[in-house]
Amino acid sequence: MKIVVLSGAGISAESGLPTFRGAGGLWNGVRAETLATPEAFADDPQRVLDFYNFRRAMVRDAEPNAAHRAVAALEQRHQVTVVTQNVDNLHERAGSTDVLHVHGEIMTARSSRTPSLKLAMQDRDIRLGDLAEDGAQLRPDVVWFGETVRHIDDSLDRIRAADRFLVVGTSLQVWPVADWVHHAVNAGERVIVAPELARCPDGFDWLRGNACEHVPRVAERWLDA
Repeated sequence: MKIVVLSGAGISAESGLPTFRGAGGLWNGVRAETLATPEAFADDPQRVLDFYNFRRAMVRDAEPNAAHRAVAALEQRHQVTVVTQNVDNLHERAGSTDVLHVHGEIMTARSSRTPSLKLAMQDRDIRLGDLAEDGAQLRPDVVWFGETVRHIDDSLDRIRAADRFLVVGTSLQVWPVADWVHHAVNAGERVIVAPELARCPDGFDWLRGNACEHVPRVAERWLDA
């Protein structure tokens, strides 16, 4: 059985990583243009690097939770793809092996000139003067506002082919990813786990609550499917 899991910040919030738009989120009181755009980086690279170094340290200290582990456990019997809006590596650390990071990966740096030139930064900060192979300043390998979301075609192909589709931890307010849920037309079961939504997508069972509460139950049931 082919399973696709679309995850957002809410699943990692239960590991202590703050969301962007919820109460107490990272963006509350901060204009995105000051921290997460190419223009912000060009204007004040030190401020942007400090913010992402802080976030990288938080990811290093966080641990995968029961929801991450339940998603990974589905690979025991099924073909599982995780399409995640999260830039952390908690899915991989829980054991998931096929993860598409559509918004990039915070544990990696890339050249500010040549996106394909990358460097793992697991235990390091990115500092001014840290250069890529092309001589350009390193920056976080994340998708900033105004930049193109990654893995669009691969993600949509997997979602369209899915037999089961689980959406967890996302507000469905970030585009274009929010629209992708409507492509799971072949999935025999579509489930969304979220404490609150403006509107539940048509054809989905909405489990109101936290990821660690509901995802292990869904995964246990699907393991036997």
